[in-house]
Amino acid sequence: MEAWERVELIIEKEGLNKNSFSKAIGISNNVTITRIINEHRTPSRATCEKIVSAFPIYNLEWLLTGEGDMLTDTQSQTFHSNARQVDDLSYMNVPVIHIKAQCGYLAGYGDAEYIDTLPTMPVIVDQTYHGKYRIFEAEGDSMDDDSRNSICDGDKLLCREVRRDLWLPKLHINDWYFVIVHRTKGISIKQITAQDDYGNITCHSLNELFNDYTVNLDDVVEIYNVIKVVERSMRL
Repeated sequence: MEAWERVELIIEKEGLNKNSFSKAIGISNNVTITRIINEHRTPSRATCEKIVSAFPIYNLEWLLTGEGDMLTDTQSQTFHSNARQVDDLSYMNVPVIHIKAQCGYLAGYGDAEYIDTLPTMPVIVDQTYHGKYRIFEAEGDSMDDDSRNSICDGDKLLCREVRRDLWLPKLHINDWYFVIVHRTKGISIKQITAQDDYGNITCHSLNELFNDYTVNLDDVVEIYNVIKVVERSMRL
């Protein structure tokens, strides 16, 4: 294993991306880490020391040379905690698209390096998840009808991508709300109430003050199922 691979392994084990990892070790941007990983460069000793300083469970000698154990000896010590272990429970770090970043997402949704610059949020999961996940921040009250099914302004929503090959002949519109990433109209969170044979979908808001509208799937770049609300402010 090369030195850059050891850096990549630490990033994976910490559940971070290049951007969040760079911030964690005190580097203001992700250029250094991106070049190490993408160009298979050997990290400098200074960079390795920053990594170990931020994540002291890792052995500096192993990181520099590959010799010795990956983890420091302190990891073999016994610690006592009042935390209760839950079997088969883990978490994944999911890119977050905030309201102010949604215009940038339209330009960079297909760019892996852009996605790496997005902030992430750890989400607890109790099963193995497959596919592409995003957390979208809701804006406005179009999906708020004061019922328990509402999506409120500022809610952060865990969403799973619906692959394009599953859009036709019909989406499973009875099971989910959808995040629709439109080429020109931006990102919207809606209930889809109808779909015709020509790829036209009817987008419906729960709030009766908002009218239904139709878009064609040819003008849509991504669709996501809304899985659950992962964060909601309870401020009165």
